[in-house]
Amino acid sequence: MMFVGGLVVAVAVEHWNLHKRIALKILTLVGSKPRWLMLGFMLPTWFLSMWISNTATTAMMIPIAQAVINQLKQPKKGIDNEVISDKNEDVDQSDIILNGIKSETSVPNGVGNTDEENFKEGKQEENLKEDKLIIEEEEDEEWKRLCKGMSLCVAYAATTGGIATLTGTGPNLIMKDDVDEYYDHHNDTSGLSFGTWMAFGLPTSAITLIIAWFWLQFMFIGFGKSKNVNDEGVKAVIKKEYDSLGPMSFAEKSVLAHFVILALLWLTREPEFIPGWADLFHDKYIVDAVPAVFIACMLFIFPSEKPHFTNERTVVPLLKWKTVAQMFPWHIVLLLGGGFALAEACKVSGLSALVGTALKVFEGLHPVVLVLCLCAIVALLTEVTSNVAIASLFLPIIISLAVEIRIHPLYLAFPCALSTSFAFMLPVATPPNAIVFSYGHIRVIDMVKAGVGMNIICLGVVTLAINTWGKAIFNLDTLPSWMTNPQSANITTAMANITVGPHN
Repeated sequence: MMFVGGLVVAVAVEHWNLHKRIALKILTLVGSKPRWLMLGFMLPTWFLSMWISNTATTAMMIPIAQAVINQLKQPKKGIDNEVISDKNEDVDQSDIILNGIKSETSVPNGVGNTDEENFKEGKQEENLKEDKLIIEEEEDEEWKRLCKGMSLCVAYAATTGGIATLTGTGPNLIMKDDVDEYYDHHNDTSGLSFGTWMAFGLPTSAITLIIAWFWLQFMFIGFGKSKNVNDEGVKAVIKKEYDSLGPMSFAEKSVLAHFVILALLWLTREPEFIPGWADLFHDKYIVDAVPAVFIACMLFIFPSEKPHFTNERTVVPLLKWKTVAQMFPWHIVLLLGGGFALAEACKVSGLSALVGTALKVFEGLHPVVLVLCLCAIVALLTEVTSNVAIASLFLPIIISLAVEIRIHPLYLAFPCALSTSFAFMLPVATPPNAIVFSYGHIRVIDMVKAGVGMNIICLGVVTLAINTWGKAIFNLDTLPSWMTNPQSANITTAMANITVGPHN
């Protein structure tokens, strides 16, 4: 229900174009140079994909990026003409060098150009045409690389933004469900909430975003000074798009207020380091789904116009069911529900415990090496399979493996859940990749070359995160009490054995 409530709030944000206003406002604040424009596209995409579908975020940002890219190509024709004009001025000089000797040519009165002069003029025109073609080819190649970088930056930002919050992507929710169920079975709490996950996921996501920005510059733009950029044209396009939204309406302000309140309620419910507002109620009475559903219901009640008590006209709420029915991503909910069912089937059938026991051969590996190996396997599989399906199949197995080799379950579960989102190499790997690929600027080989580097970078960042601030936030150096208690461990093993056996 937390995911459903979050999606309803996302529908309200999209319905009133608040996401577009946020994106364009950020773009107006950055510079018009290609590298800063790239960062300008990445920041709003990254932020918005934490809260709304990465597919919807990418679909909104790519047309804006395309309009800006077209403006970046505009000045090239004028620059070509300037170069050719400069060359013509050099050619029209009366001084011509022949055989290393400078001589001044003169044309007798009434006599036309000599054959030698006609030959030289023809040769000069041919050289000018060749120079123009070379200039156009070089600039077209530069523009193509820029298109690739601008397109991929949106897809990468949408993917990395989703890992920052629990509701940002499906695998995070599947991981939370598996972890909570495992801990609840042992009458324990994992300490995993929206706030604690964001404390872990947000720095991880931010570091990944910054490195991705530098990586795309290295691959497609370079770190030298940008040339031939139409600053005024780019600023005009962004300003025109922003001005077309008009002044911020009462409905947009109301949706923004509801959005901020929801985020604050999530973050302060159980911050762990201080008492949260959920402590005012009975234990486990308030979960992350409660504020999400509450705010979602309020959107159906709160008016979209400033109320006037003297006006008898019916006021339309911020959301109507007809709008939600049309814009709500039902396929994502069904996919996530199927993932939960698949994960439950793995546990009930005993597959998770069976495979976890078989994988006990990894017990001799250093934990850091084990994390890298598991994350690499998951990241490769998610390139060709749905990340929800991979999370549903692997996370119960990985948690069982952690219990078998006596490693904190969260130490393996968190990195593997994040790795299911690291799908950068193929167009079919994730919807944002497919959207940017459909615009025709990127070839599969371009996506693979850039994606391989991104996967390696992300695996390194995740391994760093879980071994530094991840350990500090979730106390991963200390095993849960039910793993250190022999009686509890025996009960867990016995239940796994019973589950593996045939059912009546």
